Amino acid sequence: MGNSALKAHLETAQKTGVFQLTGKGLTEFPEDLQKLASNLRTIDLSNNKIELLPPLIGKFSFLKSLALNNNKLTALPEELCKLKKLETLHLNGNHLRQLPAAFGQLSALKTLSLSGNQLRTVPTQLSGLRHLDVVDLSRNQIQNVPDTVGELQAIELNLNQNQISQISMQISHCPRLKVLRLEENCLELSMLPQSILSDSQISLLAVEGNLFEIKKLRELEGYDKYMERFTATKKKFA
Repeated sequence: MGNSALKAHLETAQKTGVFQLTGKGLTEFPEDLQKLASNLRTIDLSNNKIELLPPLIGKFSFLKSLALNNNKLTALPEELCKLKKLETLHLNGNHLRQLPAAFGQLSALKTLSLSGNQLRTVPTQLSGLRHLDVVDLSRNQIQNVPDTVGELQAIELNLNQNQISQISMQISHCPRLKVLRLEENCLELSMLPQSILSDSQISLLAVEGNLFEIKKLRELEGYDKYMERFTATKKKFA
């Protein structure tokens, strides 16, 4: 893409606060964007070939939404964690194995999508995020869900298509968790904490495609309690 095209995009972004440049084969984050660090509310650079998010991302202090889906990112800079106004972060389809240590400082974050990366566990940093609503960790390489998950504030947690064979009982202590997706994992029925059914806020539990038949789930103690929550929620949205 030529400089004149980029310039036109920058001029538009200055007026709208939105910089969107997707599917253009970009190999790096456009440095010229820094000029608009105080203007931009939204950056979408999805479907490119960006391998590195530079530290200068930390300068975009008014950014509310950042999308870098389907790039070639293997790591994220600590500077990303300075974005105190960031509410939406989409990083699906990259090669990320972990999140920066200070990720819990993204205090405004509501939606986090990390589907199709190389994470091996549910990042402990997520437990510090107080406004998190939706977390998508589907299609990773997660094998277990650790105790720290009990502090997660999310309303929906998507763990579909991982390799999960163990889940901490603490997941039933999540204060706001209503939707838990665990489809296509490696769960035996005995490894599903019964407290999810009997003693949690979860009103939609999706567990198709694991190592047990769904009808066996109905025989577990606490299933009736879960169905009460499921039905009550359905009525609310009917």
